[in-house]
Amino acid sequence: MSDTPAPDAPFRPVGLVNRLAASLRFQAFCARVPGLRGIARAEGAALFDLMQGFVQSQMLAALVELRVLHILADGPATVDALALRAEVPPERMAILAQAGAAMGVMVRRGATFKLSRRGAAFLGVPGLADMVRHHSVLYRDLADPVAFIRGETDPDLARFWPYVFGATGPMDPDVTARYSRLMTDSQGIVAQDALRLLDLKGVAQLLDIGGGTGAFLRAVRARYPDLSLALFDLPDVVAQAALPADVARHGGSFRADPLPQGADAISLVRVLYDHADDTVAALLAKVYAALPPGGRLLVIEPMSGGAKPDPHTDVYFAVYTLAMQTGRTRSAAEIAAMLAKAGFTQISKPKAARAYVTGVIEARKPALPETRAK
Repeated sequence: MSDTPAPDAPFRPVGLVNRLAASLRFQAFCARVPGLRGIARAEGAALFDLMQGFVQSQMLAALVELRVLHILADGPATVDALALRAEVPPERMAILAQAGAAMGVMVRRGATFKLSRRGAAFLGVPGLADMVRHHSVLYRDLADPVAFIRGETDPDLARFWPYVFGATGPMDPDVTARYSRLMTDSQGIVAQDALRLLDLKGVAQLLDIGGGTGAFLRAVRARYPDLSLALFDLPDVVAQAALPADVARHGGSFRADPLPQGADAISLVRVLYDHADDTVAALLAKVYAALPPGGRLLVIEPMSGGAKPDPHTDVYFAVYTLAMQTGRTRSAAEIAAMLAKAGFTQISKPKAARAYVTGVIEARKPALPETRAK
């Protein structure tokens, strides 16, 4: 027998505050009382935004695919002009343009539309438009959200990232190109935020594991030009890395191959949340063994809010990694516990300015105890 109440069953949530919030009579009262009226309206608007979120994401995708924002970057345009450029009937473009203005990525001025500050910022973030295009895969996977949450679907997103299943042979060139492009575009902004929180002075060599085509290492080189750098990733990915000639390249799989030796700092940029706990534990053990005493580990990725759920990482990234079927978005406390179990100490988490871009955790391999002089 199902525990789900019938649609017409009386709804009476637990707790006085929740019972008042759910009462239509109390809602009507709040709407009439100055002071409470604004709160009631804000809550109502927030609820509607939750309900219509899927439409907003699809209209943003349409704006990207039809390059409406790109067209407006060249200057204001009428609906007819946008319709002509995008090959969309004017009456339908009018709906899309109005929606874009309502979402804040465009501004309407009479009969013309122009790019807003938010729209300009959207175009200015490397890889953001490509991520919106890529979301068509995740959107299909979420077509039946109940079946998805129950684990009854076969998500396409898992096949988009074959490396998370341990693929070590040659990858499909198209898959490799898509993977590399998305990693390159999105890691730039991740690197910027992470390096604001980290001080790599005193590091002799940094090894970036799973670093794709080297976006993070390029950002490190720009800030620390004298730091020796090395990249470790799948051979097909490393081959596409656009890095200076003095950066060492190591092709391999951290699942099956030994990690390169010699680095006194190792970075894992958006690696852990791609993988299951046992894979992460094995990787951390390898990293610990590869580091010298006193060596540093840098974990850089979006993290769950844990006991304080985060509106971005606990929705977007948690669902995304769930669709990948192998990883999950962990909290800083969970990652710290895994690091401690692997033997790391001095575990710290600088406060990130934008959790939806990345979080950072730093840990050290204990130094050898000092020997007393005889």
